[in-house]
Order: sequence, then C-alpha cells, then structure tokens
Amino acid sequence: MSFNSDKFYLISRKYHIIFWVVYFLFNTFRWGSYFNDYMYSVKSNLLGFPIHMVSSYLNIFVFMPFLVYRKKYTLYVIAILTTIFIMVVIKYNLTYYLIGHNVWPEGPEPIDSLNLNYTIEMMIGELYVVGFVAAIKITLDFLKEHKRVTDLEKTQLETELLFLKNQISPHFFFNTLNNIYSLSVIKSDKTPKIILKLSELMRYMLYDTKAKRQSLQNEILCIQNYLDLERVRYDDSLEVNMSISGDIQDKEIAPILLLTFVENAFKHGANKNIGNVKIIINFKIVENFLYFTLINPMPLITSHKDNFKKSSGIGLENVKKRLDLGYDKNDYDLKIKNNKKKFIVKLKIKVS
Repeated sequence: MSFNSDKFYLISRKYHIIFWVVYFLFNTFRWGSYFNDYMYSVKSNLLGFPIHMVSSYLNIFVFMPFLVYRKKYTLYVIAILTTIFIMVVIKYNLTYYLIGHNVWPEGPEPIDSLNLNYTIEMMIGELYVVGFVAAIKITLDFLKEHKRVTDLEKTQLETELLFLKNQISPHFFFNTLNNIYSLSVIKSDKTPKIILKLSELMRYMLYDTKAKRQSLQNEILCIQNYLDLERVRYDDSLEVNMSISGDIQDKEIAPILLLTFVENAFKHGANKNIGNVKIIINFKIVENFLYFTLINPMPLITSHKDNFKKSSGIGLENVKKRLDLGYDKNDYDLKIKNNKKKFIVKLKIKVS
C-alpha cells in the first residue's frame, strides 16, 4: 500500500492546537494538584509535551503509513519502542538539568540515575499518549474513508442511473424515426403531425428528465403523447384503453420509467401483429403507491415465446436495473407474465 499524504492528513492545524492545549491544561492541573506544586507541573509539562508531540506525530505520519499499512509489524514495534525509549532518555536528562535532580517525584523513591523502573514507567506513559493520538487518527481516517466510499457509491449510482435512463431515449427515438421515414416514403399527410409530437417528446426527455424524480402527471402526459403518435400511425387498427383512478396530484416517479413498458408493448406486440391490436393501460393510485398495469398482445408472427423474451429483454432489464438502483426493495414490486396471447406487466411502486 503506497503512502498518500492526503489520506493521512488528520485535521486542520487549528484543531491540532486546540487538542494539545486542552491536553496540556488537563495534565498541568492534574499533576499540579497531585504534587500540590503547580509551578513544577507547568515546567514539567512544558518540557514533556514537545516529546509527546514528536512521538505521536512520528507514529501517525511515519510509522503507521510506512510500516503498519505495509504490514511490516515487527519493524513497527521495534521503531515505536526505540523512539519512545529515546524520548524517555531525553526527557530524563532535560528534567535533571533544567528542572531539578528529583526527576521522578511521583515515583516510589527518589532516583539519581536512569534506572529500569523509571524507564518502564515513563515508556508506558508515553505509549498511552501515542496510543491515544493514534486512536483519534485511526477513527478520523475511518470516517474519512467511509465518507469517500459512500460518495463514490453515490456517484457510481447516479452515473449508472443516468446511463440507464439515457439508454431509453435513443432507443425510443430510433423506433419513432423509423416510423417517420416509412410515412415520408409514401408522402403521408400524417408526417408533420408525427414530427410535432416527436419534438414535444424530445423537449420533455432532454430538459425535464434530469432530476431523480418527475411528477407523475408529467409522466402520464408523456405517455399520452407517445400514444397519440402511435395512433396516427396505426389509425383504426389500434385500440388503446387507458384509465386513471385516484389522486395523481403531488405524486412523483423516476423519469420515463413507465414509458419503457409502453414502448415495449408497441415494439414487440403491436408492431408484430397483423390486424387489430388492443392495449390496456391502467394507472391506479392507492395512498402512496401507484398500481400500474399494462396488457398487450403477444406477437402473432413470433413462433416462440423465447424469441419474444430475447427481443424485448433489453428494455425490461433496463427497467429492472433502474428500479433496483433508484428504489428500496420495499418501495416497488414488479411482476411480468406472458402466455400465448397476452403479455402482462404489473408494477406497484411508491410515488409519494
């Protein structure tokens, strides 16, 4: 694992200063009360805190990133113990020559030289400080990494949702342009009307579907425009029964989600049937849920249902992915059935 200075940045300089000042004041009053000598406590802590800081920062900015995170644990133990031992020796000598010969007033007995008991006690105390600072650093690193992963997952989710949503528009426009081309070849008077409807749909998809949610009213209007466009092409051979029940005001849904089912009904149902075609579309609002039902005929010119599934699978898989990415599992329920005559879509989805 390579070392990245940004990753091991703790917090801003201001909070470093606040932490050490508070810690210094706490230690000063603690030992001043213990010794009943606050001046000695101030001097002792002024001498000891630079040592604490050097040990702590060496640990979190050098030893941890270069040894612990590279799994060099034995070298880390040797490095941290050696550093602490050196700091204890420095502290002993500075205390002895700058403050007083009694370098361990809290000890069991006065000492006049660096001995084993003093060294062990001071190293344990220094380890406490180093460990406390390291614990803060690890916690902050964990929170920072958690936020980074969460933000990355959110970005990936938004990117995938955008990709899936954009897959719909080119697919739909491609089919519609084919329709326009067919009518233009025979110079049909219906061509201008279809182009106008297509421009309205393009305007909606380009400018009104960027948000995570769109009003259900706008989505239904988009479907109605699509149906109007298809009615022009099919004339009397197409029968679409669309019903809306319940209050659709102030309800929201993922943009152009339902349109995929409608487009699928025409591309793989109506387009492949000879003669009259009947499509049923129902919107029913019950409290905060939309119950959407779509029934279209199975293609007569397709001999096997498996062929139909294969040809219509891309659009439906797209919808399933968008539902998985954009909604909690408890917020929707999608059921798709087909038999020899009908293809049925039932979607229960939260729209509040």
